[in-house]
Amino acid sequence: MQQLNRALESDRLYLRPLVSEDSDMYYPNMLNEEVRRLTGTQRVFSKQMIDNYIEEIQNETDRIHLLIVLKEEDRIIGEVALQDIDYVNRNSNIRIALFNQADFSKGFGTEALKLLMNYGFGVLNLHRIELNVYSYNARAIKAYEKLGFIQEGIQREVLFYNHEYHDSITMSILENEFRKSEGIK
Repeated sequence: MQQLNRALESDRLYLRPLVSEDSDMYYPNMLNEEVRRLTGTQRVFSKQMIDNYIEEIQNETDRIHLLIVLKEEDRIIGEVALQDIDYVNRNSNIRIALFNQADFSKGFGTEALKLLMNYGFGVLNLHRIELNVYSYNARAIKAYEKLGFIQEGIQREVLFYNHEYHDSITMSILENEFRKSEGIK
C-alpha cells in the first residue's frame, strides 16, 4: 500500500486521510460484528453508501477523519476522527475504532488518540475534546481514563443493542489537562 499523506506520526503509527481509494478496504470493516458492537453501529451500510460517505467527509470543514496505519507493516488498523469541530467555542468530539481484534490491547488506540489530541490542542487551538463510550466497553473506558479523560455524565439506556438497553458515558479532557499529562507547558 502506498504511504499517502502522512498527516501525523508516532513511533509505531501514522495517521492519514481517508480517501476514495480506501473504500474497498473500509467497507468490510463496517460489517465487522465486534467493531459494530463496540461503536454501537446499528445501521447496515451498502458499498455505495460508504463510497458516498467517504466523498462527503472530504469536503467537511468541521471534521478531521484519519486512518490509523501501522508503520512496520504499512497496514491500516483503524480510524480516528475529530468531528463537530466548533472553532468559536474551541471544542470537538473525538472517536476511534480499531478494525481487528488482533490489534486490541496493544496501545495502538491510545497512541492514535494522543496524536490527534495533540493536533487538536496544539494546532487547532481546541480547549475541550469530548467523547461518548458505551458502558459495556470497559477496555475503552480504562484507556480514556489513562489518557486523562474525566467522566462528566451518563445518558441512561440510550442505546438499544442486542436486545438490551445500554448507557452512554460522556467523558472529556481540557487542553490544560492534556498538556499537563504530556509534560507540555
